[in-house]
Amino acid sequence: MTKYRRLNREKSIRRSILASLTKDVILNESVVTTEARAKEVRKFVDRMITYGKRGTLVCRRKALAFLNNDTLVVDKIFNELAKKYETRNGGYTRIIKLKERVGDDALTVKLELV
Repeated sequence: MTKYRRLNREKSIRRSILASLTKDVILNESVVTTEARAKEVRKFVDRMITYGKRGTLVCRRKALAFLNNDTLVVDKIFNELAKKYETRNGGYTRIIKLKERVGDDALTVKLELV
């Protein structure tokens, strides 16, 4: 039994999707996607903000490695979001259910920062 959702993709494609959605949530502070993807991305967004709160060089490098060396996103995490959530102990995101998608009836949700 796996501890994560495979999202019906190969490992490299799945990792790319998760990194891209994580970047979008951090930059735009919300994103509309399917419920399965949102539940999986939530873990990574919370982890990136926790890295930002720690603020060490090792945490910055881990964030850069996961986010494909996107320094704009990492700077926002370490400079803005870390200060915003310094008193909060986890739970930086919320999922709001929207409606079913027209093509395949997949439940769409809005994943946003609290």
